[in-house]
Amino acid sequence: MKKFFIVGSMSLCYFIASAQDESLTISGSVDAYYKYDFSGYRNDDGLGNIPTSFANEQNSVSLGMVNVILGKTVGKASFVGDVSFGPRGQYQSIVPSGDGNSFHIQNLYMSYAFSEKFSMTAGYMGTFVGYEIISPTGNFNYSTSYLFSAGPFQNAGIKAQYAFSDKVGLMVGLFNDWNAYQDFDGVSDFGAQLSLSPVDGWDAYINFLTGSTGTIIDLTTAYQVTDAFKVGLNAADFSDFGDSDGGYSGGALYVQYGFSDAFALGARGEYYKEKETGWAFTPGDESVLGLTLSANVKAGPLTVIPEFRLDNGSTEMFYKSMDLDLTKSASQFSLALVYAF
Repeated sequence: MKKFFIVGSMSLCYFIASAQDESLTISGSVDAYYKYDFSGYRNDDGLGNIPTSFANEQNSVSLGMVNVILGKTVGKASFVGDVSFGPRGQYQSIVPSGDGNSFHIQNLYMSYAFSEKFSMTAGYMGTFVGYEIISPTGNFNYSTSYLFSAGPFQNAGIKAQYAFSDKVGLMVGLFNDWNAYQDFDGVSDFGAQLSLSPVDGWDAYINFLTGSTGTIIDLTTAYQVTDAFKVGLNAADFSDFGDSDGGYSGGALYVQYGFSDAFALGARGEYYKEKETGWAFTPGDESVLGLTLSANVKAGPLTVIPEFRLDNGSTEMFYKSMDLDLTKSASQFSLALVYAF
């Protein structure tokens, strides 16, 4: 009888563990914000001076997105389905299809782990390039860098990942053009990522993506110096295949310090320069320096992010006021609410 009880208990534990492994996970976030551009400038679309992604409506209480992420693992197979509703997760980060449809999909991919070291993933995936991501829960600052806004947001394709050790890994893949969930010109891009973890708390990623849009080489690294103090770095160079003189380069330094579990301060300093014929945000061959100061105030799953940002250009590229006179600098204040679940 005792032997039967032990065997039965072990079987029950195995059943519970298996059921937990096969359960559907649900996570995500909601966010909203207020932003004020100190110049008072507001264009016809309601946007202020600083042209990076998100947090750009002037003098308005504005929505970010509702983000819902579904995931499940059964044995060696898994999937992630990530949908979003709202400006941040739709037209601000997903290129609409030619027929006007919006499918709200941030991520939709499946993976299979052939072994503990080797796996393959296929589908529509958040890009492996860069330091910041679309979801506000993954960033310390609420507004985003120029490097984030200029680079790819998603890569649809198939990739293979191999972990040589706990410290070294490699990903290689074939992808559609940037941000295209379907590419009528066919798979056009090759990408690779070398991941390194030299010591505990320090991770580095060397990213490479080349194809019909151009070639980008990107370094992303972060070091958790202490439990409270973290330093991060992102550096990138992009050459536009459509224009031999087009593209951009730059770097961003991130410093964050947690005074307690409920309060942290962080700064992002960024240098961003567009090549001779430009790319997206500055006149050709001009640059901008950006400084962003943010606080993260946490109350359980809710994070309040007050933020001040000052950008200074190498030439007059911002507006002083609604009179449209130009100036070299722009500044803004924003207050964001981000709830993670």
